[in-house]
Amino acid sequence: MAVAQAKQDLTEARIDALEMPGGAGWADEARGHALSRLRAMGLPGRRDEYWKYTDPTSLTQIEAPRAAVFDATDEAAMFDGIERLKIVFVDGVFDAGASDDLSLAGVEIERLSEATAKDIHWAREVFGQLEAAGQTPVARPLAALNTAFATDGVVIRATGKAARPVSLIYLHRSDRSDAILHHVVRVEEGAELTILENGPAAARFNKCMEISVADGGAFHHVRAQGRDHERRAATHMFARLGEGSTYKSFTLTANGVMTRNEHVIELTGDDASAHVAGAAMGDGKSGAFHHDDTVFITHDAVNCESRQVFKKVLRNGAAGVFQGKILVKPDAQKTDGYQISQSLLLDEDSSFQAKPELEIYADDVSCSHGSTTGAIDDTALFYLRSRGVPTDLATDLLVLAFLDEAIQEIADERLADDIRLRLQQWLERRRKG
Repeated sequence: MAVAQAKQDLTEARIDALEMPGGAGWADEARGHALSRLRAMGLPGRRDEYWKYTDPTSLTQIEAPRAAVFDATDEAAMFDGIERLKIVFVDGVFDAGASDDLSLAGVEIERLSEATAKDIHWAREVFGQLEAAGQTPVARPLAALNTAFATDGVVIRATGKAARPVSLIYLHRSDRSDAILHHVVRVEEGAELTILENGPAAARFNKCMEISVADGGAFHHVRAQGRDHERRAATHMFARLGEGSTYKSFTLTANGVMTRNEHVIELTGDDASAHVAGAAMGDGKSGAFHHDDTVFITHDAVNCESRQVFKKVLRNGAAGVFQGKILVKPDAQKTDGYQISQSLLLDEDSSFQAKPELEIYADDVSCSHGSTTGAIDDTALFYLRSRGVPTDLATDLLVLAFLDEAIQEIADERLADDIRLRLQQWLERRRKG
């Protein structure tokens, strides 16, 4: 009883410290429902099943913990060689001066505050709706908090094949910034959109993205979470896929005290495909590193495919977590579900916790999951050393090879090569001390 009361007190204190934005009636209603969900669930605690491996305290406390701003001047900007439409946020606030004009062939883009102020807008069918659906069967209170109180973000509607990617750039300038961003994406029938995300965003970052992909649509997403050592982040991506649609998401994470990335995907149309992948590089030498990927994919249609591919390389006491579930409903025959989570521990102080799950109610399916944790392959290391490759460089080569299965999930080779380059640079910096 005392624990439940303490949880409720914390939730109310967090709510009292925030101000709900205003908007049109439908937006206010969505925010109000989200607030009711948050109060009913309460903010997460270590006693909650899906938080047993990750301490949410720094994400739920009233004030954001201090995070020193990291000056990353030793490399070119992420995705700098890719022609893209740039949308910049500084500590969670849209920066019009640093952003491109929000016009792009095949795409409509507005700020969240503009869309939610309109009485009639397509976003009302998505905003708060996918997040609400994603609260069952697992509660995700930080996402409900986001829907209720997000002060900025963008709404993006792809009506054709986008002429170039939309790049969301998150800059961190204040060591006490506490950013809450909410993005809404709708990919219309037969349309195609690529969204890029990069940057540390804030001292503490709570981001939610809701993605509706109509029949035959394609959504591609590549994210690089910033190099700030002390940042904290909780992100949610809620997706609903129509018939014959495609969803592909990849995340690269390096540095950060604590990162929790959640994907909640529902395949509702026959022949849909969802691929989610991630590569995390954690080094506890410069401070704590905890990285948590939590994925829940629901198959609710015939002949759908899903893949989860997650790799983590951990050293100097870094910690990694993977919680992945595939739920196959009774009518989702001919489901093809694949899940793999692997960690490479470069010392005995690092740790990896995995919780793979399959819940299947159909009888004509092909589903598999696997999880491994291990050290560098001594035989492979000896092979490289015997050919004159220094030990540190040989280790880095094996690390890159280990992570590449996840990177191969990126459809655009230009983006995949950029990710490989960033990983190589990260390893070189660590090697040189």
